[in-house]
Amino acid sequence: MKLNLGPQHPSTHGVLRLILDVDGEKILACEPVIGYLHRGMEKMAEGMTYLQYLPTVDRVDYLSGFFNSFAYVTAVEKLLKITPPKKASIIRVLLMELNRIASHLLWLGTYLLDLGAVSPFFYTFRERELILNYFEKISGQRLMYNYFVFGGVRYELEEIDTIIPIVKAILEKLNDYEKLLTDNPIFLSRTKHLGILTREIALEYSITGPNLRASNSHLDFRSNTSEYKDFEFKIAKADEGDCFARYIVRLEEIRESSKIIYQAIDYLKREEIQKSPVNIDLKPMNLYVEPGEAFADVETPRGLTTCCIKADGTDKPYRVKWRTSSFYAVQLLPKLLIGHTISDVMAVYGSLDVMLPEVDR
Repeated sequence: MKLNLGPQHPSTHGVLRLILDVDGEKILACEPVIGYLHRGMEKMAEGMTYLQYLPTVDRVDYLSGFFNSFAYVTAVEKLLKITPPKKASIIRVLLMELNRIASHLLWLGTYLLDLGAVSPFFYTFRERELILNYFEKISGQRLMYNYFVFGGVRYELEEIDTIIPIVKAILEKLNDYEKLLTDNPIFLSRTKHLGILTREIALEYSITGPNLRASNSHLDFRSNTSEYKDFEFKIAKADEGDCFARYIVRLEEIRESSKIIYQAIDYLKREEIQKSPVNIDLKPMNLYVEPGEAFADVETPRGLTTCCIKADGTDKPYRVKWRTSSFYAVQLLPKLLIGHTISDVMAVYGSLDVMLPEVDR
């Protein structure tokens, strides 16, 4: 028989419909149906100036606002042939890694909720709240920050020393999460040897981010980004490619992001960096961009996001194109779900950390 799973929220992490062919509980085929949430993010850019479009890019993936802003402003900076000050680049890295931790905490809480564990959802949101409170302090917003600007960041970063106890508290609680989960027989039975993604299939489907690195790959685009060249961190990876491996990679990424944050704080305390401005004196209200094309990549919590801009010499982009990792992850479901049972659908799908607003952009 055919079974419609969705479109409903929040169990599908957005408005997604899965048409399942089932024989009893066993899944024989799966067809993902997207488009219920389409917002026209790319088309909308053609009728807005570069400055007007800037606050909207946080909404491409609202859990990774700083990353979307980084991709967009970096692409515009390439078209303008400008380079942000060193201090601004460090602040961008610091905030993006805090954003990565916040995103992974939300993923962990909602994933466990998908599996039927209610309490950890409140634990992870408790720690995530610490980061959101800081984001609200520096930008006035808890989700869509509009903090990165062309040529730098909007304001000086306030009270950077208050970030250290936030990160320490999260790392301490991370140990508690692992005690609860990593050897938990129920969690292991719901994630081990389930939804196995091989490295070959991951590369064939253009999968990036933790989903790829859990399948025995070292590919992390931060390694190729100039902003990260002065930071030391390990690339978190696992070999098994199952739901449990994806969980392990994301937890390890939280620890590695913490190392980057500590290094960024140390850089910002250096005298030569403190004297540096946080942005270039640019007048974005009168921003006319010379004809040309540019793109920028960023390694988000879900994988590679690319923003490509075509300029025609006016104050509005001729074309903006977003490449988001969740769009590719949804295509995996027909491969990963075959042979599993209906109760495994959310265990597999949730482990991919798909954001539907990023798919239906």
